[in-house]
Formats: sequence, structure tokens, C-alpha cells
Amino acid sequence: MPPVPRPPVRRPLRRVEETSAGGLVLDRPGTGARGAVIGRVDRRGRLLWSLPKGHLEAGETEEQTAIREVHEETGILGEIVGKLGIIDFWFVAEGQRVHKTVHHFLLLAADPDHGLELSDEDAEVSEVAWVPVAELAGMLAYADERRLLERVPTLLADSA
Repeated sequence: MPPVPRPPVRRPLRRVEETSAGGLVLDRPGTGARGAVIGRVDRRGRLLWSLPKGHLEAGETEEQTAIREVHEETGILGEIVGKLGIIDFWFVAEGQRVHKTVHHFLLLAADPDHGLELSDEDAEVSEVAWVPVAELAGMLAYADERRLLERVPTLLADSA
């Protein structure tokens, strides 16, 4: 009788923690406000719209990272109004099991009269667009990010 083949030994994936920050920058508070969103092309060639975000750099706070990443990915310099929330999720990449935590903030454009021209110069970004706040939920690709939008009116009211 031939030997029974054994299944390959699976080693547990190395667990890695990643932290990012970003958020939604508005061109102005109140009625008629627009938010800046970024589009990235996925592996299937689809353009997916999301909120700008990126990794914390050494010595940065979550707030500093959010301001920097929003500026790098949209061209808009913003000031933080408040925290929209935290999204965390798991994925596997490069043989590692990654737990990613993303801190999202609401920002207002620092100079709405002069600095509202969007820029998609960041290599990771395919497109950038101003979208009326009322239309954002229908445009964002990820349900977790759409849920964060529920806090926008409260944060704006609290900051007024």
C-alpha cells in the first residue's frame, strides 16, 4: 500500500500591526460644503473612491499624520475640527497577517479663499475630486468610511 500523502505544513502567518490616519477635508463649513476624496485604481482596473489616509511616520501624532496625508493626497491643507472615528480591519499581504487601524478626522480647508485647487500628484492617487457632502456616501467605495460621514454634522455643529 502506498503511503498516504500528508497535507503541507502550514506555518502561522506573522502578525503585524499598522496604524494610519487621514480624513475628510471640507472646503467650508455649513450648507453646500464639499469634501475632497481620492480615487485609486484597484487590481481589477476599477476606480475606487475613498478618504485620503496613510501611515504614521516616526514621531508623528495621528492628527499630524491626518493633516500631512490629506495635504499630500489632495493638495489641500486642512485644520482638524474633530475625530470622525476609527476603522480597523485585517488582511494578508506578503506572507503576513496585517491588523490595520485607521484614525479618521474631519478637517476644514485652512485657506478656503485661496487654497482649494486639488492636486493628484501623489503617485498612489489616480484622481481627486470635490464632492458635495450630501453625495459622498453614494460615492465612497467602503461601507466603513460611509458610516463615518454620520458624524460630520455633529462635529461641524460642535465647532461652530
